[in-house]
Amino acid sequence: MRSDTLVIIPAYNEEKSIAKVIHAIQKHLPEADIVVVNDGSRDRTAEVAARAGATVLNLPFNVGIGGGMQTGYLYAHEKGYQYAVQIDADGQHDPADLPRLLQHAKNGEGDMILGSRYVQQTNYKSTFMRRVGMIFFSGLVTILAGQSVKDTTSGYRVVNRKLIELFSRYYPADYPEVEAIVYLKRQGCTLLEVPTEMHERQAGSSSITPLKSAYYMIKVALAVFMNVLRHPKVRAQ
Repeated sequence: MRSDTLVIIPAYNEEKSIAKVIHAIQKHLPEADIVVVNDGSRDRTAEVAARAGATVLNLPFNVGIGGGMQTGYLYAHEKGYQYAVQIDADGQHDPADLPRLLQHAKNGEGDMILGSRYVQQTNYKSTFMRRVGMIFFSGLVTILAGQSVKDTTSGYRVVNRKLIELFSRYYPADYPEVEAIVYLKRQGCTLLEVPTEMHERQAGSSSITPLKSAYYMIKVALAVFMNVLRHPKVRAQ
């Protein structure tokens, strides 16, 4: 019998970490199905992921995290999954938190359950510029979405069928985490932020450097404002 839960792992050149992530998910949430969206990787990400037991969706070229996640949501919608999990391929998110996050979703506590580094004290240590960005985006989301969210850029998320359908039709491109929160709130959906741990990358390095931080903040802020203008606020049902 097919699981009601799909774990979506967007991956770009993550051959060194992807198998460990898949095996950890299989250990902590063995009933879930796993799909890796191979976002035009130039290494052996697809081969390693398939060998580890995941279904692999190969994109012909790199479309970015937004396009990769929407591909996953489209797959989840077409296959009839009730819950979808987003988790990074680099090993920073701890799959041990998965059963707890999923249970919050199954209890109906939010259309999105957001794994947060900042809702309470954790072992995660951020750089100064990253922390500035967190504070900036938290304030922006609080104003535009009408809800305080501490970790707006976290990519550790569980969504229900309602959001699977919504995100299969539209999902922000480029750096979508902040924009997606504002979008779902304006669509009358609910969000619960819960504490999770975050580890160091198992391989590779982050694409966000200090020199890119200011550009990132401006670009994402503009994208969020454009989203607000394009998508009128919907009353909660």
